[in-house]
Amino acid sequence: MKTFEELESEVRSYSRGWPTVFEKSKGYKLWDTDGKEYIDFFAGAGTLNYGHNDDVMQQKLIEYIKNDGIIHSLDMGTNPRKEFLERFKDVILTPRNLDYKIMFPGPTGTNTVESALKIARKVTGRETVISFTNAFHGMTIGSLSVTGNSFKRHGAGVPLHHSVSMPFDRYVEDADSIAYLERFLEDSGSGVALPAAIILETVQGEGGINAARMEWLKKVEELCKRWDILLIIDDVQAGNGRTGTFFSFEPAGIDPDIVCLSKSIGGIGLPMAITLIKPEHDQWGPGEHNGTFRGNNLAFIAATEALKNWENDDFANEVKEKGKLLHKAIEMLIEKYPELNGEARGRGLMQGIAVEKEGLASEICAEAFNRGLIVETSGPDDEVVKFLPPLIIDQDGLEKGLQLLEDSIKYVLGK
Repeated sequence: MKTFEELESEVRSYSRGWPTVFEKSKGYKLWDTDGKEYIDFFAGAGTLNYGHNDDVMQQKLIEYIKNDGIIHSLDMGTNPRKEFLERFKDVILTPRNLDYKIMFPGPTGTNTVESALKIARKVTGRETVISFTNAFHGMTIGSLSVTGNSFKRHGAGVPLHHSVSMPFDRYVEDADSIAYLERFLEDSGSGVALPAAIILETVQGEGGINAARMEWLKKVEELCKRWDILLIIDDVQAGNGRTGTFFSFEPAGIDPDIVCLSKSIGGIGLPMAITLIKPEHDQWGPGEHNGTFRGNNLAFIAATEALKNWENDDFANEVKEKGKLLHKAIEMLIEKYPELNGEARGRGLMQGIAVEKEGLASEICAEAFNRGLIVETSGPDDEVVKFLPPLIIDQDGLEKGLQLLEDSIKYVLGK
């Protein structure tokens, strides 16, 4: 680790929590240079839903490179780009009766959020965007303006304007956050101008695995329709099947104006993002929003292959069943170790245990690493042990990882 400490910026984070050099990965496992094996409950912060180095994706990329396929192409036409667009429409959009134009912004989550904010403001002619407490939408200035974490916001170094934060679902216990939001929109004395958009995550990944209720999401959509506000769903982490349906908002029966996707949309972990925009809102001029790396053909190839998982409901049903197994295990741990003062959060394979004692979640994750489990914390105070295993993990992998977690909890609690 000496090289990283001496040469790399202090901004590095994951290499501090997991102080080793990783060398190999496959499926739901990683190995370091000493040959130590780790079960992955992190999945590249939700980027590796289909696991590490999927055999078919890997082979298709190798063949494409060997045949001198175009790697970089901005937004020029290429076969991988064409095939992804067609397959995404046929496999994802059409079966769900969704009608979107597909935009390729820059290749990261914050790029798709930035493009969503810009087009919402352009279409409506308004400036303000409403976001929610504990939201995380990215690290560039526009995305930071709708992010709740004060540490991340302060990193901007400049005032973050044109956004208003409202309480997320159940942010205040027994309080009706919808009524609060509605009152602000109705009251000309509230100080809140009619916004261009409302942006939200249905499950707040970095904010603590807070899962909104479906009825709450539906009410937000109703407010947006009533006030002619665009609804933006940030599905960068919760989408791509993470919660058991391809889009995390599907069970709510809502139809967002704009959807942001990145992370696992690239299939194998290569940078890729898309912004889905209702056709009537696709009012960009050519090149009005662009980016040098919006033509990642290798990512298009892997992304197209990943869509095979969604040709029928089998894969989604498997994720839901694994999610039930994970939830049951979480409830068992909370009951078995009352010292945690634990709270189960999330849905699908995006779940967590919130613990009350300061620093306890970090201690548990550090001990889990020592025992061969990669798992991170979440929440404004790192108070949540966060589970994001690859969706392809089998029951044996889940059970082994959860046993390592329980062993870590027992050790940290001194049992």
